[in-house]
Amino acid sequence: MHGTKILEEADRLMTVCNSCRYCEGLCAVFPAMEMRRSFSDGDLNYLANLCHACGACYTDCQFSPPHEYNVNVPQTLAIARADSYAAYAWPRAFSGLFARNGLAISIIAALSVAAFIFGFAALNDPQVLYGIHTGPGAFYKLMPHNTMAALFGAAFLYAILALVMSVRAFWHDIGEPVGMKMDAGSLWQAMRDAGELRYLDGGGVGCFNEDDRPTDRRKIYHHLTFYGFLLCFAATCVGTLYHYLLAREAPYAWWDLPVVLGTLGGIGLLIGPIGLLAEKSKRDPVLVDQARTGMDTAFIVMLFMTGLTGIALLLWRDTAAMGPLLALHLGVVFALFITMPYSKFVHGIYRYVALVRYARERRMMGHPV
Repeated sequence: MHGTKILEEADRLMTVCNSCRYCEGLCAVFPAMEMRRSFSDGDLNYLANLCHACGACYTDCQFSPPHEYNVNVPQTLAIARADSYAAYAWPRAFSGLFARNGLAISIIAALSVAAFIFGFAALNDPQVLYGIHTGPGAFYKLMPHNTMAALFGAAFLYAILALVMSVRAFWHDIGEPVGMKMDAGSLWQAMRDAGELRYLDGGGVGCFNEDDRPTDRRKIYHHLTFYGFLLCFAATCVGTLYHYLLAREAPYAWWDLPVVLGTLGGIGLLIGPIGLLAEKSKRDPVLVDQARTGMDTAFIVMLFMTGLTGIALLLWRDTAAMGPLLALHLGVVFALFITMPYSKFVHGIYRYVALVRYARERRMMGHPV
């Protein structure tokens, strides 16, 4: 017996697939499945997060609907995957936060923080909001650096703590029962597989979306979004080093490294999320978890808003629009941070952990990874 009905269904499907094994060359899910004859809840959550939702197994399966076996691996694992985010969330009180209204919560949080910053500035000096400020330290006219650092540092640390606790619970459930230990080789292999989105190609032909013609569009948009986010994060880290090690205050010139990294990342966060939303709208409903789209949509929209407000701030930072744009951008970034542990962001981390286990299992069994 399993903890939920969807895990019961996942067990049934994996038992059928283990008897057939026609799809073993499509991705990592089926070779991982073949290493076991029975499936614990942890095993099924591991397989669900190892799935990249390319849809190839549904198209290739001779037992997919309307066959009486009703084998629909992509949709079943998508539902199980979403359930796993809630099951391992920390603190548990927030586990269902994004099941229904994630986008509304994210937007409300972003606007609330922007309003707080507006109010903070207005309380100190209303003219600051709409004044023209240029040169080093201009951003801190709106809010002092130490106050800004404390506010966003606390949000970031909370997000890291919540993510660490969630991933710890996930790893314990999928790893320790079979004596799994992380090693450098498995970590590196998983990093390569995640960075290349190795299994988001349906065995080499691409993802299936609205029809039976596979494409690489989802993979391209995922890359733009992922590396856009990394570049923006790198820009923030470099800016922090500039401030504390070189005593250089933002905003920086357009040729400075934080601005170059942030601009490239912002462009990625404009194109990637729009593409992902477009592809999501065209996907065949039979491949996805139709009941819960708030989590996915909220995170993609918040990434897009981060890129949009960041680029807008760069373009108009030397005008009277700088104050409102900075407040809005900071509000969006704050909301992104505090909702991160309860948004689709966790899928990347859980999937990486699942890839680590897969690489480790393959090594232990003497199979090529």
